[in-house]
Amino acid sequence: MDNAATAAFASWTFDWSVVSILLAALFLYIRGWLRGRTLIRDQSDQSRLLAFIAGLFIIFLAIESPLDAFDSLFLSAHMTQHLLLMMLAPPLLLLGRPFLPLLRGLPKSFVKEGLGPFLAWPVSKNIGAFLASPPVAWLIFAFMTVAWHLPFCYELALKSSAWHGVQHACFFWSGILFWWPILDEHSRRPSWIFIPYLLLADMVNTGLSAWFVFSGKLLYPTYDLVRASSLKAGDDQILAGLIMWVPGSLIYLVPAFLLAMRVFAGTRAEQPPTFERVRNRPRSKFSWTAFMARHRRWPQAALLLVAIAVMADGWFGKQVTPMNLAGTLPWIYWRGLSLLALLTVGNLFCMACPFILVRDMGRRILPAKLKWPRALRNKWLASALFVAYLWAYEALSLWNSPWLTAWLIAGYFLTALLIDGIFKGASFCKYVCPIGQFHFVISMVSPREIAVKSPSVCRSCKTFDCIKGNSQTRGCELDLFQPKKIGNLDCTFCLDCVKACPHDNVGLITIAPAQTFLADTYRSSIGRLTKRADWLAMILIVTFGAFVNAAAMTDPVMMLILHRHALFTIAGTILAPALLISICGLLSQGKNAARKFAILLAPLGIAMWAAHAAYHALAAFVPDIMPFEILLLDAGVLLSIYLIWRAAEGKIRLAAPWATLALGLYAAGLWILSQPMQMRGMM
Repeated sequence: MDNAATAAFASWTFDWSVVSILLAALFLYIRGWLRGRTLIRDQSDQSRLLAFIAGLFIIFLAIESPLDAFDSLFLSAHMTQHLLLMMLAPPLLLLGRPFLPLLRGLPKSFVKEGLGPFLAWPVSKNIGAFLASPPVAWLIFAFMTVAWHLPFCYELALKSSAWHGVQHACFFWSGILFWWPILDEHSRRPSWIFIPYLLLADMVNTGLSAWFVFSGKLLYPTYDLVRASSLKAGDDQILAGLIMWVPGSLIYLVPAFLLAMRVFAGTRAEQPPTFERVRNRPRSKFSWTAFMARHRRWPQAALLLVAIAVMADGWFGKQVTPMNLAGTLPWIYWRGLSLLALLTVGNLFCMACPFILVRDMGRRILPAKLKWPRALRNKWLASALFVAYLWAYEALSLWNSPWLTAWLIAGYFLTALLIDGIFKGASFCKYVCPIGQFHFVISMVSPREIAVKSPSVCRSCKTFDCIKGNSQTRGCELDLFQPKKIGNLDCTFCLDCVKACPHDNVGLITIAPAQTFLADTYRSSIGRLTKRADWLAMILIVTFGAFVNAAAMTDPVMMLILHRHALFTIAGTILAPALLISICGLLSQGKNAARKFAILLAPLGIAMWAAHAAYHALAAFVPDIMPFEILLLDAGVLLSIYLIWRAAEGKIRLAAPWATLALGLYAAGLWILSQPMQMRGMM
């Protein structure tokens, strides 16, 4: 570092006008806080005081420390300033609930005669309510964020100290407006509205960050003219973008994630009537779940017609992928829609599966009397088939061969028909179908689940129709006994249990997303998940398969693997997971920890599948899809780390290896999404 940078590092601004304002605010707050303690004794007062002091200290660091001297030399330093002024100081100050303490700290006569009439004035109240309303606050915040980073406005602030001060004031006060609705303890708005509020703000932040990182040109020439170190202006711009991207996204996503968990954890299924009332009185309220159970054949028939059209076009249509249904529907839109359904509602596509309709029609001829072989009553066969699919997708270019795709779908129909026509139950769905296993794993993070509404009603039941069936309908073919069922694993959403239950006590209920990962108890038909090596392997293959599938479509990896698709697939889905999980297990508590924590990486893998599917489904319609992809990946890594922390019960030694592995996978996902990728199935 040369003399200019050394001098900047050693300089503290100490603008006494700013310092005086900060000290005055601190004095008034503490004075009002002490007065308030004598009136209202609240244990949270001390934490509020610390939050307010921390907010003032961050403002001091942003504009009075050497960081302020660096802002004219390094864009990364200036970006750090903006992060502190917009995203850290405002929420900390607002967490201090400053309004009443500051008023109490002022002289009473001034508050009563000076501020009082103004604060009570209806016009000022209306203006304040308007500015603090979520849509207006969000728009002001987004406008200030984008406008001041446009080259003309930013260069203006660099060249004029007055405009520089205006820029910082805009950042700080728009930050206050942005965080005010979220942290307003008297707000009557539902908490869930602030989840999209924060996610949309993160998308703006991510888009702006990506502009800095990937623009390929110097946005602010002034930084190239004033070089204070060996760090090039282009590299400094990329560093600034990363500072805005990673810490900035976390500041938005962590509260959004906590709000989502609180909303879903606080959701309660509708309380059903008592056993006697249900038995003796007809239902009067319309139920979508019961409606779907009665009419599930219609979506199955509709998708059967679609499958027939896809096969016909694949065999007899033009063998040009973007112009053929077999080249676009299965590999692009079906994957995207199925992931959307899994992440929002649950396993709807298994419920509407056309293979089930053909199988049930075939059972009128085929006997279906044999039991599935005991040695195959696990997920090993399905795991091998899923790995084979990942290999075949690249090695045989299934995505680029409508003819092969049509034969693959026909083979699926024939296999389902033969297996379930010979063996009892839903053996194909439970033990063979790789698509079904993929759906089971993805639906573990779904906020919806087929489950009992009231356990007390089940305790009073003597018929167990949900699993045994009755004269009107069959019971659960996958042997899932509803009172002992946990999560969506092995559940095809066939709704047989809903239709069979004589007490209307089984339905589609809302749960906290991903809570099933932390439930290491007995699950009907599955047992304890940590005791099932086959299920663990299936979950890890799906998790790591997301990165393998996406990476194989990027230019650098395609050049690397060439015709070594089998080696790449096996290494990515079997060898690498086994090695990484073993290392993390040894660093924590061995085999038991490995089985307990490894499945908690699944939300990150699921997010990678969703981001990749979004790219192929939406990139042709959305000019810049990358911020949305990064947002999905951010949500996945946050959820995985949250689950790891919960499972470790706050023990850093246990959580650290697995959180590190999650962050490593997250970094790999960011790299994959940032690479040039084939736009398969599109013109």
